[in-house]
Amino acid sequence: MILTDTHTHLYYETDPEKLAGLMQRSIEMHVERLFLPNVDSSSISMVFDLADKYPNNCFAMLGLHPCDVKDNYKIELDLIHKEINQKKIYAIGEIGIDLHWDKTTLSLQQEAFRTQIGWAKELDLPIVIHCREAFDEIFQILSELKDEKLRGIFHCFTGTAEQARQVIGLGFYLGIGGVLTYKNAGLDKVVSDISLEHIVLETDSPYLTPVPHRGKQNESSYLVYIAQKLADIKQVSIEEVARITTGNSKIIFGV
Repeated sequence: MILTDTHTHLYYETDPEKLAGLMQRSIEMHVERLFLPNVDSSSISMVFDLADKYPNNCFAMLGLHPCDVKDNYKIELDLIHKEINQKKIYAIGEIGIDLHWDKTTLSLQQEAFRTQIGWAKELDLPIVIHCREAFDEIFQILSELKDEKLRGIFHCFTGTAEQARQVIGLGFYLGIGGVLTYKNAGLDKVVSDISLEHIVLETDSPYLTPVPHRGKQNESSYLVYIAQKLADIKQVSIEEVARITTGNSKIIFGV
């Protein structure tokens, strides 16, 4: 059984011994494939360093997180774009729109999102989308720019059944994480009607820790709890969930 964490910030752990422990526990729990999104120019080296240290397990993605889109976003984009061709990356991400913290930067976020979608198309790479309180705004841009090259993952999907259908209709996958295990989140009901063929798994560690560790710092090894919850909902084995969702990740990322 091989599980794939399609979205983890494991590199935030800067203590080498603790980071090695995180990786060891992840691999021991069969979470052998980890995809690492940066958030801004300062986090690029951390992503690349972890990918270099574990080349068979960790895979880099680059993009500008919407919460880091400020007045200087064009400078940030230039810095990130220059790094794209330095080493192998497997997606542009995480990118998108976040209107939870700051609605005043919407126009900047929209422009940054469009720019980075352009990068992905030029490089024939998928995009990994951060969407928070901005589904309509994101879907509008995706609909405008839709073509045969536009593909990827809606990271940390927590939307409605109708939104899930819209995402799938555009050819995107749903990134399902720890929220699936939360008692009153309702995501279990949404996911119950969605084929595993449209789902990938993620932790978004160190955030959104699944039950039974909710309230503590998340880590990629905890992906097993999300996979088991999904298996319970679908009434299949965790091995079947791992097989299909990891297969989906290989389709998306090409590795």
